[in-house]
Amino acid sequence: MEAVLLVSDLLMENSSISAMVVNHAGLVIFINPTYLNILGKTEDEVVGKFIGDITPDTRTLFVLRTGKAIVGYNWTIGGYKMIACALPLIKNGKVIACFAYSLFMDIWDAKDLAENLMCELNMYKDEVRNLYSSRYTFKDIIGDAQAIRNVKFLAQQAARHSSTTVLITGESGTGKELFAHSIHNCSSRYNFPFVRVNCAAIPENLLESELFGYVEGAFTGARKGGNPGKFELANGGTVFLDEIGEMSFAMQGKLLVVLQEKEFERLGSNQPIRVNVRVIAATNRDLEDMVEQNRFREDLYYRLNVIRLEIPPLRQRLEDMPLLIRYLIPKLNVKLRTSVIDINEDAVKQLLKYSWPGNIRELENILERAMILADVERSNSIDTKHLLFMKGKLSYNCAPFTSTLKTSMEEIEKQLIAKAMEDNGYDKALAAKALDIDLSWLYKKLKKHGIQ
Repeated sequence: MEAVLLVSDLLMENSSISAMVVNHAGLVIFINPTYLNILGKTEDEVVGKFIGDITPDTRTLFVLRTGKAIVGYNWTIGGYKMIACALPLIKNGKVIACFAYSLFMDIWDAKDLAENLMCELNMYKDEVRNLYSSRYTFKDIIGDAQAIRNVKFLAQQAARHSSTTVLITGESGTGKELFAHSIHNCSSRYNFPFVRVNCAAIPENLLESELFGYVEGAFTGARKGGNPGKFELANGGTVFLDEIGEMSFAMQGKLLVVLQEKEFERLGSNQPIRVNVRVIAATNRDLEDMVEQNRFREDLYYRLNVIRLEIPPLRQRLEDMPLLIRYLIPKLNVKLRTSVIDINEDAVKQLLKYSWPGNIRELENILERAMILADVERSNSIDTKHLLFMKGKLSYNCAPFTSTLKTSMEEIEKQLIAKAMEDNGYDKALAAKALDIDLSWLYKKLKKHGIQ
């Protein structure tokens, strides 16, 4: 009895809970002051009265009739939105009453809650934006050579068409990812996520779940509650599929469906998820050649190859070398905490003799090494002596592009044979073995190229 009185007292005094009890006939036999305030009535106007006349939408009559509780439903009354429960009170197997209560806050608490929720939501949005955001713009693409200006102009036009798929091709180190970031940042999708997926770095058996997500229990080790995929995370923004030429044939088919239908299913689910994303793909492989060899789907290739950007290698725009060096040195000074501010003309000329198979990424690495050597000598300028480590590369540089493939290949052959001879002390037998050719064939090649 004391426990019942204690509960009654709590309900009478607690202003955050509205409560009442309705007997088996539907008459109100108890109501607390909080509920009376919401109704705008006195106790005499409610107690002993039929609940249907007081709150026509009441759930208590259903509970009295069926004996089933209704828990956690939305209840709006007197301008207040609350979460309500209606519970049957049973004695000797019979429903004798219904206990109904609602949890609510006054309007100022609700306002505070909304503001707190918005702050928290914005915090999470900022986190996602920082995690999946593009870092570069077209201003970060350095170069005045006509080749790079042409591709930059085409990329800017592609950015204006925010739903068009873009395929970026080019050798490693040419800046394909830089272009992908810039296109996203210059498009109408710039406020939405930019999500990068390196298709070569993710194991084949994990790529599908990485792209499309999975539900709980989809496979052994699946995270509780499931996990969204990159396409889901990028909704409204851009998915950048780097090294797409490394994607398996089976996975290519699944990607094609997403590009066509704009929807997918999480691994282990049959519920389709619609997304609005732009796809930018990049590769250093020859996809046309892969299509001919049946290693890349032709239909996917045409779906990706709507706008194609071919990024020129550094050797085809060597006139940009001074610009690139001036851009990279201050950037590397920050990274290395050095104070190198210049590079002399002879050092630049030496760099111009190299063909740069690793392109701008290789240039950055070589400048970094040269700057460290200059800093050790407390020099604020890169000199030719700081590039001595490149001597081997410069002695046997790749052949420059000529008018025909045949002459270019012959020049490369000559350089490789000359290097093999030098590396093996001009021992023809050892050089032939290193080149994996017959000794008689080496003699013919030495004579043909005039190598002493």
